[in-house]
Amino acid sequence: MMEWPQVEQQLAAQLPAAVGDARRILLIVPDATRTAPVSAIVPRILQVLAGAGKQVDIIIASGTHQPMPDAARWSHVGLMQAEAARQYPGLRVMNHEWNNPAGLATYGEIPAARVGELTGGLLAERVTLTLNRVVAEYDLLSILGPVFPHELVGFSGGSKYLFPGISGMETIDLVHWIGALRGNLNTIGVVDTPIRRVLEEGVRRLPFRTAAIKMVVHQGALAELFIGGVTEAWRQAAACASRLHVQRLAKPYRQVLACCPPMYPDLWTGGKCMYKCEGAVADGGELIIYAPHVKSFSETHAATIERVGYHLRDYYLAHWERYRGESRAVLAYCIVMKGAGVYADGVETPRIRVRVASQIPEAKCRAVGLDYADPASIDVPAWKTRGDVLVVEKAGEMLYLADGIEGERNVKG
Repeated sequence: MMEWPQVEQQLAAQLPAAVGDARRILLIVPDATRTAPVSAIVPRILQVLAGAGKQVDIIIASGTHQPMPDAARWSHVGLMQAEAARQYPGLRVMNHEWNNPAGLATYGEIPAARVGELTGGLLAERVTLTLNRVVAEYDLLSILGPVFPHELVGFSGGSKYLFPGISGMETIDLVHWIGALRGNLNTIGVVDTPIRRVLEEGVRRLPFRTAAIKMVVHQGALAELFIGGVTEAWRQAAACASRLHVQRLAKPYRQVLACCPPMYPDLWTGGKCMYKCEGAVADGGELIIYAPHVKSFSETHAATIERVGYHLRDYYLAHWERYRGESRAVLAYCIVMKGAGVYADGVETPRIRVRVASQIPEAKCRAVGLDYADPASIDVPAWKTRGDVLVVEKAGEMLYLADGIEGERNVKG
């Protein structure tokens, strides 16, 4: 694990070369739904950049997550607003507003034919490169964030902090949908995926300079730091994360209890407990998301989820006229929450059963296609004594893959 003096030395040695002669820099950081020492490293980054005469602002790459309140936003990046105003005059720490058209602008596109090439024919549809319009005020976009296995992209981080991190809904929809078409088990923990190719193509087509500071966080501590170009730094971090964040199991389990940590306030973010543990569950087995603090399917998209329900990918495709007007980002989430399975002769047969133990009532769960478990009936310490159950105490970041339950890992891409 890295000590902070070592981090400071690396920042001082490598960050000036990564930002070059850029004078105005937008630092793009994750929100609080990612485990990363953001509050510790951001002040150190500011010291290096301000000391070199750079003007820095910060934006939270929240995608469609809820915006952070003022005090929480400043605390998240390790600053006190009044003190920061004296030390770094003019510094802004901004939320991204994905649903504010006036705050967005389009900076190019990837043609449909090119998307088809990059995805191996998975989808041939134009992708517009719509971002928060503040990006045009800067000489450089610098992405700071951790890299973990990810259900729709393979590994998180890098260009994903632009698309969908600070994108508009059309762009967010498309990048999520491409990942959902391929499926979680075929994607998560894979470095080179169709959607990653699309994201990297998007960065190449932007009229902005970019750089990255990528973190690999293990057991709550900073393990490695990579600084440089967005693609290069991300690939180094993904290679490291593939070693540290993938737990391989000799056999799958009939039952997996995935404990949802408090940093996931709803099932939209808490769904990561399913994605990271799906590969540990035997065919016909069940996964329980134990989330006694969770009260809603989503703080942002609950109405849409309750309208469309959770279904297998092929169910939505078979009834596309019904779902064509819905957000494909939400449909993508519902697909990966339902998991792999088969839809034939009008019947959905999921590979595994997903039960949710939360404050969401049983009737609401069953109405949208999820099974229910009473959180009061689950004694986590007692479950841990059972040899036939896998208990993941802080689910959502470590990827569990059992032999034989790894999806089409040999799919090229």
